[in-house]
Amino acid sequence: MLTPPAGRLARLHYLPGTFRQLSAGDHVICAVTAARIPLDVLRYWSAERQEAYASAEIATKRLLEQA
Repeated sequence: MLTPPAGRLARLHYLPGTFRQLSAGDHVICAVTAARIPLDVLRYWSAERQEAYASAEIATKRLLEQA
C-alpha cells in the first residue's frame, strides 16, 4: 500500500460509520477549530454536514449549535 503524501490535505466523503477517501492525503481539517486531524486518528465526523471534528466534545458542541 502506498503511503499518502506527508502534509497533504485529504478529501473525504463522510458516510455513516466510515468515510471514503476521494484524494490522497494524510489529514483533514476540523470544521470547528481548524485543527489538523491525521486520518489515522479521525474518529468524529458528520455525514449529513460532510464535516470532520477533532474530538467528541467538539462534535457534540457543533451538533447542539445546529439543533
